[in-house]
Amino acid sequence: MADTTGRVLRLLSLLQARREWPGPELAGRLEVSPRTLRRDIGRLRELGYPVDATSGPAGGYRLEAGTAMPPLLLDDEEAVAIAVGLSAAASGTVAGIEETSVRALVKLEQVLPSRLRLRVRTLRSQTRPVAPIGAVPTVEADTLALLAQTCRDRERIRFGYRRRDGHRSERLADPYRLASTGRRWYLVAWDTGREDWRTYRVDRLTSPLGTGVRFPPREPPPGHVEESIVAPLSRHRAVVVVHAPRAVVAERFSGPGWTLEELDDRSCLLRTGDDSLEWLALSVGLLGLDFTVREPPELIDHIRTLAARLRAATEPPPHR
Repeated sequence: MADTTGRVLRLLSLLQARREWPGPELAGRLEVSPRTLRRDIGRLRELGYPVDATSGPAGGYRLEAGTAMPPLLLDDEEAVAIAVGLSAAASGTVAGIEETSVRALVKLEQVLPSRLRLRVRTLRSQTRPVAPIGAVPTVEADTLALLAQTCRDRERIRFGYRRRDGHRSERLADPYRLASTGRRWYLVAWDTGREDWRTYRVDRLTSPLGTGVRFPPREPPPGHVEESIVAPLSRHRAVVVVHAPRAVVAERFSGPGWTLEELDDRSCLLRTGDDSLEWLALSVGLLGLDFTVREPPELIDHIRTLAARLRAATEPPPHR
């Protein structure tokens, strides 16, 4: 009985790890006969796991969505990752899930083994979130879930979009990937009307809807996802010479849209961007390395003003 239970649990883990399994391959992974595999599938169904089977030469098994969510099997690293993710979501930029995330985290910690519970609590106690500079737009959890599903299923979507200048339009796109900078969420997609890749800020999307139309896989050019988040959507583009080897700069800091180009053994070229000059000035300043701003002029002026303000803050008050 113990061997059977362990095998059924391993079968459940395999079904949760992949969308669909051919029957012969699944039986081979479990080292059982097709007949034994069918019996184990039946046991899972009795426990409430909706396992769908397809017949024929290409037949196989997949775990479908049911009317209730049965227990999930998680390995140690998956459990820790979920706990950390829930902790971050409790104070993140996704609207409406803060309280839900806290409740889910409490439930998860109650069933974690003591060794994993200690890892999660240690990580949380030694991590202090830093409040972002300026207002950070939030997005709805349902919107993110819909976009993620259409990316996974390669389903064309329709939505309204508001550009930075306020212009509104209707878009039809093939979603490729969601991307997050920690401050904002973006959708990278192939715009069918413009026949080109576009990157949309998710907080500017309205009424996204799956059309039911599937599209063939399509890959953007190398580096497009990272660059597209910065270049088209950032009001300010910065080019900075950092007076340190490229490897040293890469170890100190990296982020979405940051690109480094080696100039020589002692310097490199950093390109980045953001809507906020304050955030750009802080980002390069926190590198802890000497640097020279090449552009834009507005960033140079802003850093000069900021430097003067900081210098004045360290000077003793005048005597009266």
